[in-house]
Amino acid sequence: MGVRRRRDPLTRPVTRNTGAPCVVLEAVSTTARTVDVVVVGAGQAGLSTAYHLRRRGFVPDGEAHASDRSFVVLDANSAPGGAWQHRWASLRMATVNGIHELPGFDVPAADPTARARDVLPAYFADYEREFGLGVRRPVAVTAVRREADALRVETDAGAWRARFVVSATGTWTRPFWPHYPGQERFRGRQLHTADYVSAEEFAGRRVLVVGAGVSGVQLLDEISHVATVFWMTRREPVWIESDFDAPARVAAIAGVEDRVRRGLPPGSVISVTGMHWTPWARAARARGVLERLPMMAGIEEDGVRMPDGTLLEVDAILWATGFRPALEHLAPLRLRTPDGGFRVDDSRSLDEPRLFFVGYGPSASTVGANRAGRSVAARIVKELAPDAPASSPARRVGAGA
Repeated sequence: MGVRRRRDPLTRPVTRNTGAPCVVLEAVSTTARTVDVVVVGAGQAGLSTAYHLRRRGFVPDGEAHASDRSFVVLDANSAPGGAWQHRWASLRMATVNGIHELPGFDVPAADPTARARDVLPAYFADYEREFGLGVRRPVAVTAVRREADALRVETDAGAWRARFVVSATGTWTRPFWPHYPGQERFRGRQLHTADYVSAEEFAGRRVLVVGAGVSGVQLLDEISHVATVFWMTRREPVWIESDFDAPARVAAIAGVEDRVRRGLPPGSVISVTGMHWTPWARAARARGVLERLPMMAGIEEDGVRMPDGTLLEVDAILWATGFRPALEHLAPLRLRTPDGGFRVDDSRSLDEPRLFFVGYGPSASTVGANRAGRSVAARIVKELAPDAPASSPARRVGAGA
């Protein structure tokens, strides 16, 4: 059902230890290459978009003839897999939360005890190869700038000029670290979930997990088997006994859509729906470790100062405080609003109509990214039709990205 890949005469394929073909530039060009679409990122959002462009007749840059519609996918990672290749070593297929297959390609059956960061990157590599997506890596996008009739995408491997840019960069490279008074004085270890490897590194220690998200609860449960754990959240979590049904899902997505339309930071779906009783949450509750503490007043050398003035001594603080969208490359477009977000409606920038966001706001889930990728590809095809009016820059909002 996929399209097969032709050899790019301007590049050479290489094979990394994943077995996936990878396309790299022979040299950094001083002139910009021209394509119809640049997709930034090769995680779920980027690959979904590329798949739907390919299905609609677009050809990867370097394979395209003058009459072809062309696209290029640029990925900063050195290998396929998006954020999955960076997940903690102890995350197994049996405990993966929120995975959804890429469009047109089922996730293969896997041993439940297999590491997610091995199985899923291999799946992504097979996907890229099956549909001939021609992902170029490692290519770091540094800036997107306006030109009169195009957007210019600057990278550490040269530049591309495109009619449309799809930003599908996700959040993994921007872990959020909150700041509390005295944080720099703490003599123990502080780490984010992005740096977590396995529970064994905390054996016999006193560990504070900060954060009410799915990963925080999962790691709280995991670490509690080998260490004394404490759990702290800013607000009392709201636990939902029932499944996340269709009306609740629609309401949650609508709330996030409204926020991004107004240029507000997207926020999390959990903040709207509450926390669901996952297997590891139930396990933690059964062992008595799911006991929420109020947020600290400050951090000291040997622990954290509680609101009542007592000192909670800990050896390590694990910040399970989430991530923020990685959109620094859009700074030259000056689209960020005074509220800190981007004005986006149905995946499209309201202030730069040549720019789309997939995997941002309401499309941040794997299911949402698949749907948004399909929708964005369809709209690009429609607007590139011979009789369609060209998109033009809109007014600028805010002072920077």
